[in-house]
Amino acid sequence: MHPASVVAAEGFPSGFPLLPQPAEMIVGLIAFAILYWLVKSKVVPNMEKLYAERTAAIEGGMQQAEEAQQQAQAALEQYNAQLAEARAEAARIREEAREQGAAIIAELRGQAQTEANRITEAAHKQIEAERQQAVVQLRSEVGRLSTDLASRIVGESLEDETRQRGIVDRFLADLESGSIKPEKVGEGA
Repeated sequence: MHPASVVAAEGFPSGFPLLPQPAEMIVGLIAFAILYWLVKSKVVPNMEKLYAERTAAIEGGMQQAEEAQQQAQAALEQYNAQLAEARAEAARIREEAREQGAAIIAELRGQAQTEANRITEAAHKQIEAERQQAVVQLRSEVGRLSTDLASRIVGESLEDETRQRGIVDRFLADLESGSIKPEKVGEGA
């Protein structure tokens, strides 16, 4: 049998060759319904779940990026604050060092001035002692010379030391007190 004749025998018009058989249509609709149900109940929820996970991952990544950016900004601000604090600390340490240096210099100057005063005082005392020693030596030399000269002028020996000292001391005391002027001593001789 020819398929066209079968189609005509069943009551379908022979002019629609593309129309499926009614059994095929029912099987196709059932298969479509099963496939639709599988896609709707299994595939679509899994795809929506994947889509939601993907969306959450993207949003979470964006949120993490924002948090990381905020943390980086906070770290930068903290770094800048620490840097400013370190600079202030360094300035304070420099100022303290400058003050300590000035105090040390002032202390050393004071010590140097004290030492200079002590050395100057010691030098003055030594000079005074040497001057006193020179005066004593000069007195004894002047006394010896004056007794020698007086011995020659008087013609008598004035070698007696006690006598010599008394005369010289009296003469020098009169000279220091101003009762005898040096011009008169030269005129009397």
